Amino acid sequence: MRKVAEDLDMDFYEKGKYGLIDYLADFNLFSQGHNKSIKNLLIHVDGDKGLDIRVFDYRFVIGGGKSTQVFKQTVFYLYSPELSLPQFLLKPEHFFHKVGFFLGMKKDINFEFYPEFSKQYLLKGEQENDIRDTFSNDVLHFFTIEKNWSLEGRNNSLLFYNKGNRQQPETIKDFHNKGQLIYNMLTNKSGFGGYGEFV
Repeated sequence: MRKVAEDLDMDFYEKGKYGLIDYLADFNLFSQGHNKSIKNLLIHVDGDKGLDIRVFDYRFVIGGGKSTQVFKQTVFYLYSPELSLPQFLLKPEHFFHKVGFFLGMKKDINFEFYPEFSKQYLLKGEQENDIRDTFSNDVLHFFTIEKNWSLEGRNNSLLFYNKGNRQQPETIKDFHNKGQLIYNMLTNKSGFGGYGEFV
């Protein structure tokens, strides 16, 4: 992981940094469970652009005893003043979500011209019109092809992860590049034609 950090021009903190979990507490991922911990933290800060990027392994536990579930995932976090996002949660859609929709318990934001995206993902948030504007054709196309991801947005920050899936060192760079591509698409700096240079 140190070598990965060097390759990505990021600082490395094997045991994480104090306070990061509390800082991210408003995101859905960090509102769940207990026994939360962060390790293998990579950080890149660009003070001139106000940019803060963090990639890290996050672990939390739900339940206890025989019903204990441990979730480990690698998370891409980015803060930028160039982002202005409505609060939303995008995650894979499962059978129980569909039951909830049928019973009127859940609401899913769907896109008529992207039926595969709408079939694969649950997208929710209070500011529906703003969320629709945020999910451009490029973003919808990306997540139609890239399956099983989760994306959270609020104000100047975004989280990108595959819940319960921890990246290996050899896949961190690709994961980081996907996160940067999403940021570029959300700020209209690039389309889905390629990963491009991060700005």
